[in-house]
Amino acid sequence: MSTFIERPKFSCALGGALTTLTGLNRVVPIVHAAGGCASSLAGTYNGAAGYRGVGYCGGSMLSTTNIAENNVVFGGEDRLYEQIENTLFALDGDLYVVVTGCQVEIIGDDARGIARGFSDRNVIGVSTPGFLGNTLKGYDAVMTAIVENVIEPSPVKDTREVNIFGVVPGHDVFYRGNLDEIERLLGLVGVKANTFFGTGNSIAKLRRYGAASLSVVLAPETGIQPARRLQELNGTPYILSELPIGPSGTAAFLRQLGAELGLDGTLVERVIASENAYFYDFFGRIVDMYSDLDWQRYAITVADSYYAHALTKFVANDLGWIPHLTAVNDLENEQQQAEYAKRFDDVTSELRPAVVFEQQAGQIIKHVRGSWGLNRNEKYYDALSPAFVIGSGIEAGLAETLNANLLTVAFPVSNRVALNRGYAGFRGGLTLTEDLLSQLVSAR
Repeated sequence: MSTFIERPKFSCALGGALTTLTGLNRVVPIVHAAGGCASSLAGTYNGAAGYRGVGYCGGSMLSTTNIAENNVVFGGEDRLYEQIENTLFALDGDLYVVVTGCQVEIIGDDARGIARGFSDRNVIGVSTPGFLGNTLKGYDAVMTAIVENVIEPSPVKDTREVNIFGVVPGHDVFYRGNLDEIERLLGLVGVKANTFFGTGNSIAKLRRYGAASLSVVLAPETGIQPARRLQELNGTPYILSELPIGPSGTAAFLRQLGAELGLDGTLVERVIASENAYFYDFFGRIVDMYSDLDWQRYAITVADSYYAHALTKFVANDLGWIPHLTAVNDLENEQQQAEYAKRFDDVTSELRPAVVFEQQAGQIIKHVRGSWGLNRNEKYYDALSPAFVIGSGIEAGLAETLNANLLTVAFPVSNRVALNRGYAGFRGGLTLTEDLLSQLVSAR
């Protein structure tokens, strides 16, 4: 029986490639596909990613071959050659990346081969047809090409330098704020974080990323492929971690990196203590109101594996909410699902969340209802209330059905504007607390 994903939370691989390239400074994408592909996907990762903007050469500025029927019939390689020449003439960039759509891959255009002919002018090619997979596959394809063509191998490694993989610009709506905070935190323990997409990055800086002694992958479903390729080409090992949010998540993250890099344990603990003091100095201001106004909620988290556990752990361990249900929408392999479910063993709440793996947004309400006893006209019925949904804009209907508040964190997010906001680290935990509690008091 065939199936489809209702109200998907990902684009195709080409969309993932474009949103990744848009996050790189002075990088010019050249789209070899039908014109509608470039414009539609660019619009998706602008308006649905907190109105992030179009980057250096994105949106309506995207260079595209805009192939038509005659190119599909007779081949579009000549058209691509022409477009590369025109783009190099008209647009000033530090790197030009040819990405492909489904049509040209089906007819067999050698886009990467043509791009190699311009390699002396900083042009590379990546195969990114939509049928390759979703957004995450597009990110992996582009980042693997960056590893292969941009990062220069280095025989000498800096034991206090790491590369960060797994953060997909735009798909993580708050990627800039998250990466900047990770860079700040690691700097406190004497580690330089190469974030690719953080503030102030450039292709010139990316070329020197081969000096890092370790790669850190913050997502279980993406980032492993380029990290593994960097290990093959440059001897840089990688570890799996996750986005640190709040005191408990960030302390675990810093201790993990400290152990891997052989950092001074006393320094790591001193930084954790200092950041904890900062967090609770501000958090303590709302403790009385939290108790008096009963701000505790049943938390229903709906996100991909990059955010799902990190958010659940924060609201349970740090905020003191009841983690009722977590729905993960990007893991299909049963072994991956089983491994990911083990992460929730560190949730300290007495009531553990039900963890479900569901791609269909419309099915989440069934999982919620199935996890709570129905009201059968009992005289006293303990309802799933008050509830709070942490998810994407698609969960607005779910929140309305449950009479719950909603905070949009996961893609797509079209009801908020995201500039430098981030949820990573101790300070990101404060920001997330503000956003969650502001939803509770905004209608008072």
